[in-house]
Amino acid sequence: MKIYHNPRCSKSRQGLNILEESKFDFEIIKYLDNPISAEELKEIVKLLNISPIQLVRKNETVWKENYKGKELSDEQIINAMVENPKLIERPIVINNGKAVIGRPPEIIKTIL
Repeated sequence: MKIYHNPRCSKSRQGLNILEESKFDFEIIKYLDNPISAEELKEIVKLLNISPIQLVRKNETVWKENYKGKELSDEQIINAMVENPKLIERPIVINNGKAVIGRPPEIIKTIL
């Protein structure tokens, strides 16, 4: 099990607490410190069963200033998240081939 975690995000911290309380073994991936590759991000999007744009935090300044309102391909959106990891929604939890975005954090319990 993995959690893509940003310690500065309250929802991500709440998601981490849910995993800690679950007593399952899991790996913490601090994706701002260890950026996610485009291939890994594509796999996450596939596991989440969403389009790349649904993983973007559209209220981030970097999105508004550089990407908002532009016609972008899925590949360009993935590349934007690789180049600017803070654009990635969080937390993301992956367990046994299933994945969820922990918003609200309680949704994580559905894949434990």
